[in-house]
Amino acid sequence: MKNIKWSKTTRKNFLTYGLVILAYVVMQILGGAGLVSSSLKGMLVPICAYVVMAVSLNLTVGVMGELSLGHAGFMSVGAFCGTSTAIILQDSISSAPLRLAISLVVAAIFAAIAGFLIGIPVLRLRGDYLAIVTLAFGEIIKSVFNNLYLGVDSRGLHISLLSDRTNLGEGGKLIIGGPMGIGGIQKISTFTAGFVLIIITLVVVFNLVNSRAGRAIMAIRDNRIAAESVGVNVTKYKMMAFVISASLAGAAGALFAMNYSTFVANKFDFNTSILVLVFVVLGGQGNMLGSIIAAAALTILPEALREYADYRMLVYAIILILVMLATNNPKLKSWMDRLKSSHKKVKEVA
Repeated sequence: MKNIKWSKTTRKNFLTYGLVILAYVVMQILGGAGLVSSSLKGMLVPICAYVVMAVSLNLTVGVMGELSLGHAGFMSVGAFCGTSTAIILQDSISSAPLRLAISLVVAAIFAAIAGFLIGIPVLRLRGDYLAIVTLAFGEIIKSVFNNLYLGVDSRGLHISLLSDRTNLGEGGKLIIGGPMGIGGIQKISTFTAGFVLIIITLVVVFNLVNSRAGRAIMAIRDNRIAAESVGVNVTKYKMMAFVISASLAGAAGALFAMNYSTFVANKFDFNTSILVLVFVVLGGQGNMLGSIIAAAALTILPEALREYADYRMLVYAIILILVMLATNNPKLKSWMDRLKSSHKKVKEVA
């Protein structure tokens, strides 16, 4: 029975990889043939960033079983740290792909550090308490970047809070300008880079979930007391999942930010965290393929309905409600299970 379970999991994982690769190939072919509209082309990188955000949050919400409302905070850390790194390296590294790769790694590292620091007090809490604290963390991060000034000149980096006291020398450049955010960004994010980041995210998450650590994390989710009774280190494994989730969100933030010429901290607010949570809930907790589809569909849908400006958000809300009712309907689920079992019997007979 165990072998059958693992084989099903493996098939589902490869199906997810296959669909992501197929989507990338199809979009490349359509783009090369000039069949992709300019608006959709401009949404490809944000879609990739939101897919990574959804999969990484699903690691916390679906696999670990904890509700986090501060995921946009990690995205913000990655966006500011990664973009600042890209701007600083602009003169020394001429290759845009290499500069982007380094920036994504730096963004992931800083977001992981932020995840570790916030995880120390947060992971001692559960349920609503954890959700409230992570929400507060996201707002704190937004406030910090709204009041942060970072500049660079021949003497190195200069940082100040609340007001611009960087005192840059001749030829110096202000990178983070407080509430003005970061401007003058070279748009080096690409759809290919987003695709690679999605694949890396899936590899990391699937390998974690299917490992001994992943089984320990799911055991803690199902029954914390029982897991502790057999010697599972709850703090260690919850911290592992939380930090990995934060680091992937940071990389997604850097990818997202470097698709625009300017951005501000208010972009990564509470609404962004709720949007990513909607992707996870709509796609199914623990279902990575569902999160990918939900993130892509719900990023495209508002733009597709933009011509119906007066009714756009109403239609969007109705579609969300209908999909939620359909995906959480026990009768529909049982019907799908019966359909799958009958299909399996037909194959066995054949």
